Amino acid sequence: MHRRHSATIAHIAPFAAFLLLIDLERAFSLPAQVFYPARVVVVSLLLLVLSRPYLTLRPSAPLSTAVVGIAVFLVWIAPDALFGYRHSWLFSNPLTGAPVSTIAPALRHDALFAIVRAAGCTLLVPVFEELFWRGWLMRWLIKPEFLKLPFGTYQKSAFWIVAVLFAAEHGPYWEVGLAAGIVYNWWAVRTRSLGDCILAHAVTNGLLSAYVLMTGHWEYWF
Repeated sequence: MHRRHSATIAHIAPFAAFLLLIDLERAFSLPAQVFYPARVVVVSLLLLVLSRPYLTLRPSAPLSTAVVGIAVFLVWIAPDALFGYRHSWLFSNPLTGAPVSTIAPALRHDALFAIVRAAGCTLLVPVFEELFWRGWLMRWLIKPEFLKLPFGTYQKSAFWIVAVLFAAEHGPYWEVGLAAGIVYNWWAVRTRSLGDCILAHAVTNGLLSAYVLMTGHWEYWF
């Protein structure tokens, strides 16, 4: 019982801390150039101290996984690039929020902040999100003693609940978030590898970060 609870905390705590720190930053209007690096440090420490025994970073199929990450990136930007419908009421409303960046204009020209933000999106976010969504929740929904289930165990209801909640997490990008959640869930089931899911997610986020910095579409960093 103790092991199950400690494993649950190890899978949830980094994700929960990241969200809590976002809320604190916005509630108290804390300076992002200071608070975002602090957020990265806190979550990294939690991963190292609590989550390390449950992390498998080595992918089993790196080339195929990179292709999956590229495909999700293309899906993510395609609707806006091709159709530009993001400001429709479906994606800009009190429930989903609006596709507007919270990064202050002055910070958009701060090279150090841009590097830290891109590194956090690419190297940190995929680790704690995959640990939470597919490492814990998709298994826990099937069996509370989730460690007894291999990573990537498939059950229809768990698969779709996680995909829908992953979509909800991404606010005004919920429809591409849903597509990404479906693909990452499918890849988890196919590879049975946390490392592959982390790599796919990292490739997506890395390309999206490069796209933001190259095109100035800061709304993707909301």
